Amino acid sequence: MADKSIDKPNKPNTLSRREVLKSAAKLGALAATLPAASFAANSFAIGKSKPVLRVLGTHVTLQEALRKQAMDDLGIDLVFEPKGSAAVLQKASTRPESFDLYEQWSNSINVLWRSNAIQSIDKRRIKNWQEINSLTKTGRITPNAKIGAGDAPYKLLHVQEDNSLSEQESNAISYLPYVHNVDSFGYNTSVIKKGIPYETESWGWLLDEAYRGKVAIVNAPTIGLFDLALAAQAKGLASFADIGAMTKVELDKLFDVLIRYKQQGHFSGFWTSVPESVRFMKSKRVVIESMFSPAVSSLNGQNIPVTFAAPKEGYRGWHGVMCLSSKTTGRAKDIAYEYMNWWLSGWPGAFIARQGYYISNPQRSKQFLSNAEYNYWYDGKAASEDLRGTDGKVSVRKGSLRTGGSYEKRFENVAVWNTVMPTYEYSLQKWYEFLSA
Repeated sequence: MADKSIDKPNKPNTLSRREVLKSAAKLGALAATLPAASFAANSFAIGKSKPVLRVLGTHVTLQEALRKQAMDDLGIDLVFEPKGSAAVLQKASTRPESFDLYEQWSNSINVLWRSNAIQSIDKRRIKNWQEINSLTKTGRITPNAKIGAGDAPYKLLHVQEDNSLSEQESNAISYLPYVHNVDSFGYNTSVIKKGIPYETESWGWLLDEAYRGKVAIVNAPTIGLFDLALAAQAKGLASFADIGAMTKVELDKLFDVLIRYKQQGHFSGFWTSVPESVRFMKSKRVVIESMFSPAVSSLNGQNIPVTFAAPKEGYRGWHGVMCLSSKTTGRAKDIAYEYMNWWLSGWPGAFIARQGYYISNPQRSKQFLSNAEYNYWYDGKAASEDLRGTDGKVSVRKGSLRTGGSYEKRFENVAVWNTVMPTYEYSLQKWYEFLSA
């Protein structure tokens, strides 16, 4: 897919603060239908010797093993509140006092920044800032890589004197760059013949009539929308001048197609969390679906033959963001910086590598990975031994190759990033019409 964002000036995001808050309210309606995670809501509790840091995010990074390790290493208490992506964004944008740190994806930055839910981070307090690689800083992992359409994270990183966000370097950043990956879809190779990465695997498979009634999509308007847009484009059912900034007319045409598919029973469901996507595939409710890498690793660890596709059209890229609540001050703020620095200290990056994710300073994590692990997860080499995932189960068999190849190869092939488009408000409206059709 030709990259249409290279050498183009940044388009101003047209969302006003009022529109952002209206969108958050709509997300709240969606979030109300999602299962709530149980969590403690204490902050600096009286009588406790350890300070408490409250982290709001998704199941992708808010994992118990990470929480325990961070508490041991930092001598703090951590309260994790994991939710589905829509619920996380809705709560963060409307209740910044309810969390200290926010962990999600870069497509949430514009919403959070314009709703005054987050404050800037002083990058001079990030100890390993100089180790962070070029992907976040310049948009390219290698000189010849496609930047990808939409909200390439480097465009949203630096805070300017006028409080706008851009790629112009400054000491204030809107988020800490940490975990990231490319997403596509997973498919059960006991049902669907294994394709060839970058050659035959295609987003269009999500709309293949052969899989009607056995397809699931991630229920997130700034993520699932692009999976379906890429699928419709691959099938020749829709076209876009710039897939990262779809117009209202283009959205109307796209959703006419998608609603027709939905009314024909093409989609089995819309998942809101990684565990739910695992259940969909494990129960054989679906044979192909939008997927995140940890779900594929989990299923492989349970001997369910799911392949994470490397679509010939290119991946949908995402970048994790760790953000400071606008209400975080004093000692809580200091602890938040300690936690952010911990994430770039090596061990956390090695941990998330075992579920297929990358860290922004991989060389520091390399010492916490075996040669076999680093060679497989980062270098795209065949596994020289069985490799275990974050759950301790074997998720990679000896001799296996990671679909899509090396870290560099995968990030050279980003078609579009998770994005909040200028037509965000309208796309939300169309998404809800689609879900209810």
